Amino acid sequence: MTVLYHNTLVQTAALLLLSLPALGQQPVRPLPKVGGCPLGYYSSGSYCIPSQSGNTRGAIEKMGGSSCPLGFYSSGNYCLSSPNSTREAIQKTGSSCPLGWFSSGRYCVKNR
Repeated sequence: MTVLYHNTLVQTAALLLLSLPALGQQPVRPLPKVGGCPLGYYSSGSYCIPSQSGNTRGAIEKMGGSSCPLGFYSSGNYCLSSPNSTREAIQKTGSSCPLGWFSSGRYCVKNR
């Protein structure tokens, strides 16, 4: 009985871990629409909504004509998380980044 309970507990924990996003990965969430939506998103009113395909990557709005931060690539007016990236980025405000983040152009990228 104890072994069966232990195996069920381990399987449940594994399923929970698999369903969580990777730590530090750019969140996949609706974005304000700026021109066309990025790859993997569709238009809904004034927003770009992540598709349900499961292949959609986290995105951030591109800052003007700047390049994307480390671990991201350009898709229209957005920067999409690269396929193997576990990085999270935010737009930089001012000249420095918060503690635990480093500067990458006009963005701050979270340290791993």
